[in-house]
Amino acid sequence: MNQPVEQIVRRKLSDEVFDRLERMITSGELRPGDEMPSERVLMERFGVGRPAIREAMQSLSSMGLVNISHGERAKVLQLTAKSIFRQVDLTAKIMLSQSADSLEHLKSTRIFFERGMAREAAIKTTSDDIADLREILEHQRRALGNAEEFISADMQFHTRIAQISRNPIFVAVSEAMLAWLKAYHTDMLIWTGKEKFTLVEHEQIVDCLTAKDPDGAEAAILKHLERSSALYTSRD
Repeated sequence: MNQPVEQIVRRKLSDEVFDRLERMITSGELRPGDEMPSERVLMERFGVGRPAIREAMQSLSSMGLVNISHGERAKVLQLTAKSIFRQVDLTAKIMLSQSADSLEHLKSTRIFFERGMAREAAIKTTSDDIADLREILEHQRRALGNAEEFISADMQFHTRIAQISRNPIFVAVSEAMLAWLKAYHTDMLIWTGKEKFTLVEHEQIVDCLTAKDPDGAEAAILKHLERSSALYTSRD
């Protein structure tokens, strides 16, 4: 019986260099804030030419693992949830622009996520959190008639609720979803007559958080998001 052919795939030198540099970072040999070794040192260590080193470094940079500045040694970056989401920001927006289904899935995901955030916030909220939310709400009220500023305050309001969790991954998820959805607000005219509904609903959400009422907070944010989700439309 013949054995199946196991084809050997030849890899680019830069891919091999990338793997080794990545291991230097993930193993802790290089830590956030450390400078990467010079090109000459890496060339001697790995026995490769300058092009392979530079291509591997560019790959590390595009993944957000290092920062390359002209005239300076590349530095290892501190990875955060926010920086990781930024790496997929463009591709996420392209995916959404190409598929109405993807946009609907994102809207549903956001509603599911924010219902949980509302419950978490109602349990963990402090007087400082409530004061911040009311200040944002007041800023949003003053922004009536200015669609861009109103939307910005709206995003800040929802992100601030996620911050009450004290979980940076929740905050990063909230910021990412809001940024992706922002591209699908229709033009400024759609806000005419709808801003006041948003302000009333935001006030109701804050009241439920103040009362530390998880069920009420979840119901209030569900009502708000189900209505406002109609403001996001796919641009086919």
